Amino acid sequence: MTAKKRQKKPSLSHVDRRGEASMVDVSAKGATARRALAEGRITMSAGAFAAVRDAQLAKGDVFGTARIAGVLAAKRTAELIPLCHPLSLTDVQVRFTLDAKALAVRAEAEVRTTGQTGVEMEALTAVSVALLTVYDMAKSADKAMRIEGVRLLEKDGGKSGSWRAGR
Repeated sequence: MTAKKRQKKPSLSHVDRRGEASMVDVSAKGATARRALAEGRITMSAGAFAAVRDAQLAKGDVFGTARIAGVLAAKRTAELIPLCHPLSLTDVQVRFTLDAKALAVRAEAEVRTTGQTGVEMEALTAVSVALLTVYDMAKSADKAMRIEGVRLLEKDGGKSGSWRAGR
């Protein structure tokens, strides 16, 4: 038998012994403090960037609306992602920064809970929906905007401890 054939296949946490999609049973896990931080950005034309920056869009407060959308999305992640556990979130923060050089809005979401499973999906969902909301609010100024770079930056808590993405 070659070394390649002896290598253990990576186990997928959401696949059962029959190879079918399955929710992970977390009932035996202890509740610990959990935190996740995710980011993403939306790039746009100079005109759209100026309209967003100067609050000159007809739909109103871009960042206030997108912040609320991100918080609501984090709270509803289990309804959107089929195998996610519904979680009682203790904090959701959605922040935006403007990058004039890149003509981009960066969104960051930080989510916390004390529970048996992590909040990475909630942070990623919050960033994604916040950026989609920026798109919706500013699409009259630029339909070619691009959402990109949505990723997990950090996670803390649970059995696997802390993790940080390479920047």
